Amino acid sequence: MHINFSEMYVDDDIRSAVAQVLDSGRFIKGNNLRQFEQEFAEFCNTEYAIGVSSGTSAILLTMMALGIKKDDEVIVPSHTFIASASPAKFLGATPVYVDVDPETYTIDPTQLEDAISANTKAIIAVHLYGHPADMDPIMDIATSHNIPVVEDACQAHAGEYKGKRTGSMGDIGVFSFFPSKNMTVAGDGGMVVTSNEELAEKISMLRDHGRKEKYVSDMLGLNLRLSEIPAAVGREQLKHLPEWTDRRRAVAAEYDRLLADVVDTPTAAAWAKHVYHLYVIQTDDRDGLAQYLKDNGISTGIHYPVPVHKQPCMEAGDVELPVTDTLVDRILSLPMHPQMTDEQVQYVAEKIQEWVQ
Repeated sequence: MHINFSEMYVDDDIRSAVAQVLDSGRFIKGNNLRQFEQEFAEFCNTEYAIGVSSGTSAILLTMMALGIKKDDEVIVPSHTFIASASPAKFLGATPVYVDVDPETYTIDPTQLEDAISANTKAIIAVHLYGHPADMDPIMDIATSHNIPVVEDACQAHAGEYKGKRTGSMGDIGVFSFFPSKNMTVAGDGGMVVTSNEELAEKISMLRDHGRKEKYVSDMLGLNLRLSEIPAAVGREQLKHLPEWTDRRRAVAAEYDRLLADVVDTPTAAAWAKHVYHLYVIQTDDRDGLAQYLKDNGISTGIHYPVPVHKQPCMEAGDVELPVTDTLVDRILSLPMHPQMTDEQVQYVAEKIQEWVQ
């Protein structure tokens, strides 16, 4: 048996949507993008959504709209993909790294006060692996210091915190539609969501050369738009997101049952609706287990083997993050996608049991 780590869903409706765009001759700034933005904003319970070229673009544009610049500081966890932090550094700001909660893998709110300085201009709360960050204390601390909060929901489409959708609680939320994500656009793509009209207008302009009119650029912007074909795919994928989320959670529940007392399985906080972009276990001999699963046709991943504060390009210097530094040597991501069958889940669990025993 061969089990893919992730799979993108494609059906005749998606193929038809792409064909319709090709037949229309309208490839950018058309009706599919406008409709996708409206539908995604409604799904997230926000006033606005702005389609962009990737999740990284979404974070970069958000930093630009917030006015992040040289010598500013942005608080961010290090246990995340580098794109959570690199746009701030790209703009000349300094990422200030904080550790994560060992149960949820998300930013530890108890470390925020000590990380805040007069130069802090944003806090990035990453909803890692599909588990929401603990937003109430994060928002309370941020509000008391008048610091905007960016929800990095690139792995948490349809996730919920105390009944509130990810992306709807901070000042801005950002999403990625990379092919392995909980929903995709058949390539790179992203979305920024917010209920702040001023920020929405800035980001909409910044993604399109800083303009409202075709040949007048009021702001210094970039071309980071989402095109019509990926928008059309995204609209079709969004229709399936609720059922896919249910299936991911069912697969996770079966993993939990089969792997209890075999390896350390992920924890979901009582206040969280975990949407399991990734199902991440911990074990002492991670590399040995990964090789054994590979030998048995099972694809796995490590998210992430090198934390952001140790990436050479981030030039972070000496940073002490004991939880993060321990996690990176023990974590292993198992196959997780809505197309997984019960038989496949059982097979993965059996091979893990064989290795551990």
